[in-house]
Amino acid sequence: EYDTMINALVVANRCIGYINAPSLFQLVVADCLDVKTDVEFYDRNRKLLYESMKDMGFECVKPEGAFYMFPDIREFGMTSEDFALDLLKEEKVAVVPGSAFGDCGEGFIRISYAYSIEELKEALLRIERYLNRKRSQKTESPKQV
Repeated sequence: EYDTMINALVVANRCIGYINAPSLFQLVVADCLDVKTDVEFYDRNRKLLYESMKDMGFECVKPEGAFYMFPDIREFGMTSEDFALDLLKEEKVAVVPGSAFGDCGEGFIRISYAYSIEELKEALLRIERYLNRKRSQKTESPKQV
């Protein structure tokens, strides 16, 4: 029951903070209605992340409106939380475990591309290095008989 309660609180927190914008932000948005946003920044980063994920062998859907994508990590035989923690520990790259979004998110990680292009490129180099290590460990491990 503890895990169920924690999961419910996580979902409730997301709803309060992401779906129902706090009143302070509603006032800020009202003052910014005529401000134009440069979406080229996000589009460039989205394309870079998507193409890089595909080149690294990930299955993922190209987002059409979000600032993140959810690559499939099931080939590594790790939970999304273990994968995220291991990537953080080994390469200092933070991603969100898919399990943070409920049971249907397990087997995926969430990667944001709302960073500078330089930071994104560095993170992609580190992710690729991590994946190469994990994949080589899989091929080197002895087969169970």
